[in-house]
Amino acid sequence: MIDPIVGIDLSGRARLVQGSARDLLRDYTEGKLIRALAAHVGVRNQPDEVHGQFGAWQRSVPVLLELLGDCGLADLQVILEYQLPYSPKRVDAVLCGVHPDTGSPSYVLVELKQWTNAEVVGHGLVRYNGQKGQPVLHPAEQVRQYCRHLLGFVPMLARTPSCVKGLAYLHNAHRSADWPLDRYDHDDYSQLYTADQLGDLATDLTSLLAVADDAAERLTRARRTPAHSLLTAAAGSVSARTDFVLLDQQQVAFKAVQGAVAEAVGNHRAWKKVILVRGGPGTGKSAIALNLYSAMAGSRIKVIHATGSKALTETLRQAVFGQDGRRGEDVFKYFNNFGGARVDELDVVICDEAHRLRGQSPNVPDHRRYQIRGQIHQIIDAAKVPVFLLDDHQVVRPREIGSPTDVLEVARAMGCQVVEVDLDGQFRCGGSPLFDQWVLRLLGLTGQAPVPWSELVADTDDEYVVESVAAPHGLEAWLRARIRDTGASARIAAGFCWKWSDPVDHNGRLSLVQDVKIGGWHRPWNARQGVDVPGVPSASYWASDPRGFDQIGCIYTAQGFEYEWAGVILGPDLVIRDGRWVAQPDRTEDTALKGVPAPVFDRLVRNTYKVLLTRGMQGVCVYSVDPETNEFLRKHTV
Repeated sequence: MIDPIVGIDLSGRARLVQGSARDLLRDYTEGKLIRALAAHVGVRNQPDEVHGQFGAWQRSVPVLLELLGDCGLADLQVILEYQLPYSPKRVDAVLCGVHPDTGSPSYVLVELKQWTNAEVVGHGLVRYNGQKGQPVLHPAEQVRQYCRHLLGFVPMLARTPSCVKGLAYLHNAHRSADWPLDRYDHDDYSQLYTADQLGDLATDLTSLLAVADDAAERLTRARRTPAHSLLTAAAGSVSARTDFVLLDQQQVAFKAVQGAVAEAVGNHRAWKKVILVRGGPGTGKSAIALNLYSAMAGSRIKVIHATGSKALTETLRQAVFGQDGRRGEDVFKYFNNFGGARVDELDVVICDEAHRLRGQSPNVPDHRRYQIRGQIHQIIDAAKVPVFLLDDHQVVRPREIGSPTDVLEVARAMGCQVVEVDLDGQFRCGGSPLFDQWVLRLLGLTGQAPVPWSELVADTDDEYVVESVAAPHGLEAWLRARIRDTGASARIAAGFCWKWSDPVDHNGRLSLVQDVKIGGWHRPWNARQGVDVPGVPSASYWASDPRGFDQIGCIYTAQGFEYEWAGVILGPDLVIRDGRWVAQPDRTEDTALKGVPAPVFDRLVRNTYKVLLTRGMQGVCVYSVDPETNEFLRKHTV
């Protein structure tokens, strides 16, 4: 029998915290509900009634449940901490019923805030309760984006979008005559109520909801549209001029840039603002970059999107402009295109994958240093609002200087104000909030020891798949099975530990050389840039063209992309010895890493494998050519 407050899947893991408002309130009173919520979201700490997530639940959840009881909706079905499709984000509560007049499904998304006061800092951003530092989204905007995201992935709801409503309830705040949060264009997805509007809230809820026993189950069992890669979906939003839905800190970053542009355009006396957006793989950096470009390209704002990756830039040009290559070259550029730009020639330069920015060579004569100064300096000079989106752990070449420290130092030395936004969550790897932690721990990129995947996700609803195999042909078979069964995309990428030969000519027809040899398993690398091999995608399209599965990708063709299933081969350049990672610079075939100091190589090779491991949207399978290392992987992927 299923516990009324915790839905259980076939594996026995807690999947939902749901039930009638009456039953949930009873379980809260008996001390069960907070424990169920903690198990559901994977919170490991001991319950604390004052601080953190536990304190928020203790203070907010009973307020909502009591309100529902008081307005005659005690039997209404409620889902708490509902995880949005393909996202790490959770809605505080979803009220599930039918419309009292029509009997059609009716769902109200609720965000609960304990704020007592707030101030608007511009462009949909606010600070609350005297908060310092990075602002947050207006709570009505937060729930509005949640509604839009849900509608985008659940066809049952998208067919009748009026069945979804959204509201934020600030149950400790009281409206004043000049209540700042009213300076917002509210709609059906973004209503806001305070403690002194309890009667209005109760009236509105009863006008929208009547009890239906199967309402919550209809939502949780509803078919979801397949997840597209963020890059593909966001690129589509550019070409179609539609808005790709950004959530929470993604939207904060978007609003921060909008605010800086509004200040800078036409006001040359303003302090130049540099926007620095930090986030790990899958946090939505590329989606933010393309949303920004899409929003500004249709206006009179002079905006350029730039990367340091030929593969990524060419893929974007193709995705957005198709065969109109010249137009794509005008708006999707490279970091090295700004050396000759005039000061403030452009309004905005959006630097995606900014960790790939290059620095100045130490061997340049002094009289030429200005001409080829670091790309960070060049881009800040060229744009009224430079935007850098980067990941601390994706610097993979010696002269790449796109770390947060590098950007901050250059920007401040140039007299600029820096606005920093830290992204949270994981929108790639199945929305798994734990997978990036697992990778960082596995590779020793954090202070925590490696942990088996099953142990990290125990008692959570994390569905990301992590496996290892004993041989490379097993890795290929694992991926082919997923392609066959689901039609999903999959790729194998490897450390750069095998030579990369030019294609050979067989009777006037070029073919790739099978350079990646592991025992009797032989496969070619992806094609070289600019070399046309029949039946093989160019290097730029290895990750996006289905024919890319037949070649092995490397860091330079995988970085910046995602596919549904990732296979990763660890070469002999990074191995386990006596339980510790040991980098072996003499085993690399990457000419960019030849001769770099051992500590630098160690950092770069770990970053490389971090990138390769985090390309999969649904799962990853790993294999190492080194037996001791493969045993280590086996123990940590169980």
